[in-house]
Amino acid sequence: MNSFDLISMGSRNLFRRKVRTFITVLGVIIGTAAIVVMLSLGIGMNESFERELRRMGDLNIINVNRYYSPDTDSRGMGGMKTTVIDDKIVAKIAAIKGVEAVTPIVSAYPKLISGKYTAYAQVTGIDFSTMEAFDFKIDKGRLLQEGDTIAAVFGSNVPMQFYKTNPRGGGYRVYGVMPYGMSQSEEPPVDVMNDKIELTFDMSYGEKKVPGVSQGQENNKPAKLYKLQVVGLLAQSNGEKDYNIYMDINQLKKMMREYSRSQGGQNRGGVVFNEQEGYERLWVKVKNINDVDRIQEKIKEMELGTYSLADIRKSMQKTSSTVQTVLGGIGAISFLIAALGITNTMIMSIYERTREIGIMKVLGCMLKDIQRLFLFEAAMIGLIGGILGIGLSYGASSLINYIGAGFMNRGGIYMGTGNEPNNISVIPVWLAFVSIGFAMLVGLISGLYPARRAMKISVLDAIRSE
Repeated sequence: MNSFDLISMGSRNLFRRKVRTFITVLGVIIGTAAIVVMLSLGIGMNESFERELRRMGDLNIINVNRYYSPDTDSRGMGGMKTTVIDDKIVAKIAAIKGVEAVTPIVSAYPKLISGKYTAYAQVTGIDFSTMEAFDFKIDKGRLLQEGDTIAAVFGSNVPMQFYKTNPRGGGYRVYGVMPYGMSQSEEPPVDVMNDKIELTFDMSYGEKKVPGVSQGQENNKPAKLYKLQVVGLLAQSNGEKDYNIYMDINQLKKMMREYSRSQGGQNRGGVVFNEQEGYERLWVKVKNINDVDRIQEKIKEMELGTYSLADIRKSMQKTSSTVQTVLGGIGAISFLIAALGITNTMIMSIYERTREIGIMKVLGCMLKDIQRLFLFEAAMIGLIGGILGIGLSYGASSLINYIGAGFMNRGGIYMGTGNEPNNISVIPVWLAFVSIGFAMLVGLISGLYPARRAMKISVLDAIRSE
């Protein structure tokens, strides 16, 4: 029996009992749709986790600090160790295989003045040569470069932090909140790229001094006023970069030392940089996200504290895997029922076609051909059910996303970032093809027993059968 005869005869047999075939295929459709939709909910949750983490920052960046907490010390007791982060540590971390870039971090909290407007923002000193590696995206202007002196790049929301100074005093402003009555769509009060902006570490600069408050500080020199050159404005990132000002770390350290000397070495406002104490922290950019765990462990061996979004990602992935396993198991029950339906249909077909099988054997049909015929019919039931089941799955997935989005919007829950939808159910292309193949495989496995039973039917008994 050639392949054409096999396909022709198998197709006729399937449609000989249309209602029974339809019910069997319907079982496969429901089973396929059930397991695909269940898995799509787990995949949607995992993608939602990944999306939220990307909003929080880069998954390839490791934050390194000087505080190391070993599980236990030599006495079996937990403890905290402090390690100085100096240039030698920076070079050692940069030499680790898989590290793309490293920058030390120094922070200060100065006051910005532009005419009658004032702002307070965190100024972060970094190695300007690593800005591209750490995904600083420019909206206007440019990034920091060699030759810049007192130059800075502003986060996208920093211009909105400027507020009009109250000459009578008594006013205050919460950091990170726009001035009262101003919406995000309005123009900021200061054009940071063109207006004159000055920076000082003296928080009382420009304010009326209250008698008696500054007693004991008369010997301190007035803090220097720096003319700040804003060379770039960062694109919005929905993260901490939006609220920070970035300068070359060497320039910022120089300014902090000058202020420290003017104040007699006193630490006012946390702006004193001590070379012996090293850097506050480091940023480490890893080339491949799969190497983050390995590199974190190597950094911990230097007795440094580490943190990355990959830590959260691992726990989220474990949760997502557990949910997918549970949901997939629930869907698999429907598939098991469908497999039993295919087996039952094929066994019933053997009883109805016993005489036909006997005639095929008498005419010289090989046993393998009889087996192939029944396996083909079982596989076709699985294939047709799988294809139609995937169609039903996409429809159910769209309905879930539509109803879910409407429900969350009514509840005031944010869905998606920009134009990127945050779907509850996600069916990737690979899942659709795998499900169709799995449905076909289930059909083949379900047809194995009936096919072997058909091969063992006695010719004489088959011919005598009515």
